[in-house]
This record gives sequence, C-alpha cells and structure tokens, in this order.
Amino acid sequence: MALQWMILTYVVAAEVVLAAVITLPSPKLLKYRLVSLVSLLLQPALFVVPFAGFQLLDIYWKNEHRLMCTSEICTATERDRYEKSIYKSQRNVILCAAACILYWCVYRICIYYKQLQKLEEVEKRYKDE
Repeated sequence: MALQWMILTYVVAAEVVLAAVITLPSPKLLKYRLVSLVSLLLQPALFVVPFAGFQLLDIYWKNEHRLMCTSEICTATERDRYEKSIYKSQRNVILCAAACILYWCVYRICIYYKQLQKLEEVEKRYKDE
C-alpha cells in the first residue's frame, strides 16, 4: 500500500512543479513551447484522476470496516494505532484531492495559454490586413 501513496505523492509533486514552471514569467516563445510540452504530457498523466478516485474508494471502504477503539477495554497502544490510522487516512484523502485539483489547474492553465496564443494570432492577422 505504501508504494501507491508514494507514487501519488510524486505525481502531486510533479504537478506542483509543472504548475510553477508554467506560471512563472518567461519570454513568449519559451512559454508557448513549455505549454505545448506540458499539454503533451497531460494526456498520459490523466491516469492520476481514476487512480486517486480508486484510492479514495479504498480509504472509504477501510474507514467503514475499521475496528473502533473508543471503549475502556482498549489499551493505550491500540488507541494510538487507531488514531494514527485515522490521521493517515485524512492525509491520504487530502493527497488524492490535491492530485485531482492540481491536474485540473494545470489543464486549465494550458488551455488558457493556448487560447491566448490563438487570440494573439488573430490580432496579428487583423493588424497585417
């Protein structure tokens, strides 16, 4: 299970880096090249959305079938283990949500720059006429 969360963590980190690189100020030519490269990477990176959704379902199922440790018969160690698993589940839910939201943000930023480039081309054609 830890491998899945590690992969998702790396994907979220890569999405953060892509979003930062795309949004940093740079010359137009470099910006459009970066956006086209990131756009090419977005289609195979779409796997993150169903993967994160599957992980959310897994967290939900485990939460529904988790043994409760709230009574007096639980030892301190069992109670700590229970609380630690709850915290890990909450962290993993945030990670899954961040993966989906960051993917959508990078996707929308790329679309924004592509539309901007098309508008600049139209403006240039009108100025040439």
